[in-house]
Amino acid sequence: MNYIWEVVGRQPTGQQPSGAETIQKLCDRMASSTLLEDRRDAVRAIKSLSKKYRVEVGTMAMDHLLRILQSDRTDTEILGYALDTLYNIVCSDEEEEPEDSEEENQQKQEDDLGARFTEEFIGEPDNITLLLTLLEEFDFHVRWRGVKLLTVLLKSQCAPVQSIVLVSPMGVSRLMDLLADSREVIRNDGLLLLQQLTKGNTAIQKIVAFENAFERLLEIITEEGSSDGGIVVEDCLLLLLNLLKNNSSNQNFLKEGSYIQKMKPWFEVGDDNSGWSAQKVTNLHLMLQLVRVMVSPVNSPGATASCQKAMFQCGLLQQLCTILMATGVPADILTETINTVSEVIRGSEVNQDYFASVNAPSNPPRPAIVVLLMSMVNERQPFVLRCAVLYCFQCFLYKNHKGQGEIVATLLPSTIDASSISAGQLLCGGLFSADSLSNWCAAVALAHALQDNLTQKEQLLRVQLATSLGKPPVSLLQQCTNSLSQGSRVQTKVGLLMLLCTWISNCPIAVMHFLHNQDNVPFLTGQISENLGEDERLVQGLCALLLGICIYYNDNSLENYTKEKLKQLIEKRIGKENFVEKLGFISKHELYSRAAQKPQPAFSAPEHMLFDHEFTKLIKELEGMITKAVLKSSEEEKKEEEVKKTLEQHDSIVTQYKELIREQDCQINELKEQVASLTSQSETLQSTVTQQFSQMQQHKDQYNILKLKLGKDGHVNSLQTEEQSRLRKKLEELQRQNQLLQTQLTERDSLMTSLVCVCVISYRIVIAVYANASKCHFRGICAKPGDESVLKCYEEQVQALLESKELMEKELSSATSSAAVMQTEKSKLQQELQESKKEQDDLLMLLADQDQKILSLKHRLQDLGETVRSSGFLWCVSKLLRLILALDLTFSLRLKMRMIWMQGTSLTTMMMMKRKKSVMNKKELTS
Repeated sequence: MNYIWEVVGRQPTGQQPSGAETIQKLCDRMASSTLLEDRRDAVRAIKSLSKKYRVEVGTMAMDHLLRILQSDRTDTEILGYALDTLYNIVCSDEEEEPEDSEEENQQKQEDDLGARFTEEFIGEPDNITLLLTLLEEFDFHVRWRGVKLLTVLLKSQCAPVQSIVLVSPMGVSRLMDLLADSREVIRNDGLLLLQQLTKGNTAIQKIVAFENAFERLLEIITEEGSSDGGIVVEDCLLLLLNLLKNNSSNQNFLKEGSYIQKMKPWFEVGDDNSGWSAQKVTNLHLMLQLVRVMVSPVNSPGATASCQKAMFQCGLLQQLCTILMATGVPADILTETINTVSEVIRGSEVNQDYFASVNAPSNPPRPAIVVLLMSMVNERQPFVLRCAVLYCFQCFLYKNHKGQGEIVATLLPSTIDASSISAGQLLCGGLFSADSLSNWCAAVALAHALQDNLTQKEQLLRVQLATSLGKPPVSLLQQCTNSLSQGSRVQTKVGLLMLLCTWISNCPIAVMHFLHNQDNVPFLTGQISENLGEDERLVQGLCALLLGICIYYNDNSLENYTKEKLKQLIEKRIGKENFVEKLGFISKHELYSRAAQKPQPAFSAPEHMLFDHEFTKLIKELEGMITKAVLKSSEEEKKEEEVKKTLEQHDSIVTQYKELIREQDCQINELKEQVASLTSQSETLQSTVTQQFSQMQQHKDQYNILKLKLGKDGHVNSLQTEEQSRLRKKLEELQRQNQLLQTQLTERDSLMTSLVCVCVISYRIVIAVYANASKCHFRGICAKPGDESVLKCYEEQVQALLESKELMEKELSSATSSAAVMQTEKSKLQQELQESKKEQDDLLMLLADQDQKILSLKHRLQDLGETVRSSGFLWCVSKLLRLILALDLTFSLRLKMRMIWMQGTSLTTMMMMKRKKSVMNKKELTS
């Protein structure tokens, strides 16, 4: 207190002031001080008094503290003190449990006080907005204390604070930033804050989810060690449950974001499962609950089916089945795992087939279904575990006709294997055991094997049971009715009656088998008519339901138990009103309404297990129909039958008319298609006619233009004929000249070839002569080696011959090159000739096309009624063009052929001269 007196400004003397006076002076100091240090000291002093003088501080200092938060934003220390003080005002100390009534009353007063100050704080929404703004401060003390204060406010007044945060700009986003804080204390307290913020508010849950909460929470769980992690993992899982429970939007977001696949590593357990910590059990329990939220039966069927598919594809179901068959798993985890697997496979054919193939790691291996049923009919197993196994079996058979057939098949005589235990044997054993809970569970399980499956109801009638040695076998239906009449417990009776009602409903053959036993109807009427206690009234109601099913689904095949006779029996022995009253007692039972709420059997004690969820649906369906069937008289029934027949006739007539209308609709559709195709054809033809009309108009215009060009004088036509004949003659003459030139060109080619051959032969002769002369010369030298003059003469001659040889070789090479040049020129001329021919042919083709067009135009004009004059002038023009082309070609060919002829003549003369010279040289050598 000395510190406080120093802050106030005086030392204590004599009588000390009260706490209220001190707090008032500190508040004045906060309001009037201009120095930040003085205000900070005053706030620190009020903080130290806030727990002891909670009422005084809350009453007098709250406004000053809020003003400090607004004005002194720059000083983090004073902000921390102010937030701490506000936290102490609104927070009640809940850590210690009250030991007696006085402490309990005091705790209640403190809670009321905290609620009062919280209401005062949130009465001004700007205070929450201010608090959210302070959370953006990075300072540890400011941020952490702000998180704690907002968490306390949410715990005390959740809905008002949620509404303020929801409308505050970026309010939820600021709180989500706490999960990214590197300081674990702030992050962990931020998780607690978000848990309180997301409770029961769908809008905030969606905003938090779309702020990437799933990604961040799963990362934190992985960082903390998943199921082996601590309390932080538990907080993350609780927040995930808040976000997903009863929120289809977030569930879909989790599935679409592929976060289900990231859950699989959570359920990886080793071979050694001994020594599970309490925190690990809690974490895994929450993880299993999270999976169940995604596939809960209360979700929409489409969303549940998609999640079930994703869990199978990513291997999550397989991992859960591994935990299911593992050893050393704690009982509560095993129970929750069975419940989770049940909802993952419920209504999913693929998942149900996989579960049917799972085997337990035993020797020999047994199906998981058989192992689970062994636990269900074992009275030493925990009650919650037996309930979980029953729920698993129900989910396995839900909308699974294949699985129902497999279970019923294990009871049929042809498929029983004495060497192994089957599901059917376990169900029959539990159905007639001494344990009433086993009786009820086995009856309900067998009823689910018959649910909405007429085939299996008929097949189950074939099942025969051996009661004792030396006695004939009894049918399963008969054994159930025998057990029912032997005065067993209420739970057993209820189970057997539910099985019988499910079995014979909507199955006339089973009704006939049931009525065939003469003791069944008297037993039922006796049970209904007796005045029994409160517990037996439910049995009476179920007996009334069973007898009503026998009436409603009776096909009158048994003469003694027709519909009418059974109703007369009810009227005589029971009374119709009494019968209806007993029947209506079922739906008024308290446990009936509990069982109708959800598929999972959830009972606080074994004696409360009386109704099954699917059976409550059957009661809702049949109660009204049976009541009407019993209360109706024979005349009313006859009238109803007549009405039914009339309705059937009307239905048949309506069906015929429907078929007729359907046929007519088909015909109308065909006709519509034909009309559409004809319309399109008509449009196409119309467009074609329009195009043709435009073409005709164009042709008319062209004809008029040609008509103007050609003129109308007849003299022109006569001149055209004369010009035609003249041009024809010129063309024929030019063609003859062209042929003549071609023959000459061929002759020149042959001549050139012969000249080249002559040149080659001459060259070879000269070489031979030279060789002979050389030989003779050397022979002369050898004969007359002493004659020097002769030798000199021969040397001169040889030298002259060599020179002449070189000269001839040069001339020969020049002649050869000239011949090659002439050959290239010849090939060029031939190529030009071919090109000219091609051009001439193209022109002729164009002229022929033009003639054809003119001819077609003439015909069209004649068809249109116009008079057409002769087109000789155009023909003359075309022939003249041909002649010009031919003349041009012939003239150029003449020039080029002339040049070739002159070159060939000069070459021939040169070669003859060379030949003569070589002959002369030969003669000289010979002489």
